[in-house]
Amino acid sequence: MSAARTAAIVAPAPVDASAILAALPYPVLVVDVHGVVAEVNVAAEAFFAASRRRLIGKGLAALLPVASPLIALVDEASRHLRPSTARGLDLSTPIAGRHPFVDVMVAPLAEDAGHLVVTLIERSIATMMERQLTHRSAARALAGLSAVLAHEIKNPLSGIRGAAQLLETDASEEGRALTGLICAETDRICRLVDRMQDFGAGDVTARESVNIHEVLEHVRTLAGAGFAKGVAIVERYDPSLPGIPGNRDRLIQALLNLVKNAADAVANASDARIVLQTSFRPGLHHRGAASGMRESLPLAITIEDNGPGVPESLRPHIFDPFVTAKSGGSGLGLALVAKIVEEHGGIVELDQEPGRTMFRIALPIVESEP
Repeated sequence: MSAARTAAIVAPAPVDASAILAALPYPVLVVDVHGVVAEVNVAAEAFFAASRRRLIGKGLAALLPVASPLIALVDEASRHLRPSTARGLDLSTPIAGRHPFVDVMVAPLAEDAGHLVVTLIERSIATMMERQLTHRSAARALAGLSAVLAHEIKNPLSGIRGAAQLLETDASEEGRALTGLICAETDRICRLVDRMQDFGAGDVTARESVNIHEVLEHVRTLAGAGFAKGVAIVERYDPSLPGIPGNRDRLIQALLNLVKNAADAVANASDARIVLQTSFRPGLHHRGAASGMRESLPLAITIEDNGPGVPESLRPHIFDPFVTAKSGGSGLGLALVAKIVEEHGGIVELDQEPGRTMFRIALPIVESEP
């Protein structure tokens, strides 16, 4: 037998299991049937904000929120000797800090019935993708509805307003107050329909390379001279970022809406502050609505304010049409933001913690600059 053939059939060297565990990007713990930690990987150390030495030997009850369902999952998997899973658990603790919701899988070790493997997968990216599909469907439905409303509502409203103005000439003082109310309300409804028509506009199929910092600087100038006068606007830009393929005017419209919301949120704050930030964050991918292709979204834009934030009950629906936390708001501003970002192949999401409200946008970049 030749030396080459002999070399070809030599069995590969065994791989160290601890090296595999360390390489996994998800937090993984090995626990015994009582929930005591026997081993962790590097990602788990980062997740729980504690070293391996501090974690090993601790019970899950000391690491998790009170009465966490994860403890029951471990018990179920150890009793039935089969994997158990749960989606969307909140594992935030005062020590580990605030985490996005987490998907959990607990599985007994095949060669060691006394231990189980606990795998944690943060839901932040997955949840973001699911919400984008909802935003996209809502925006498309509203775009079709706006075209119908423009014809079926605005035309009759013009007739109603004209009739009210004719009645006003012969009306008493009390009657003129009522006709004035009719005119004011018809004007308000017309303005609402005009805003809804924005959802049917904005074709960005003809794209050009847009400098996002020029867009943000224009937005900052408009805000500082108008609705955000007196608010400290902080800029934290990465000047090395490449251009975005898109429509400059539509991007200005989206970012201006976000900055306007931030200014409204901090209107009563003594230390009102808005932070505009850009950064390069590779690793996030998304299937584009127009192209259907899997695209990278490495350019991140964050609009942050130190206002009171969005009420918990509204957060899952904040980008839906007619959902608003502002008194007198129409609920179309953020829905339009979601539509414009989706037109550009990106995603937008709300992230919030005490004292900080952040709208994060992820967008593709121009692959090769001239």
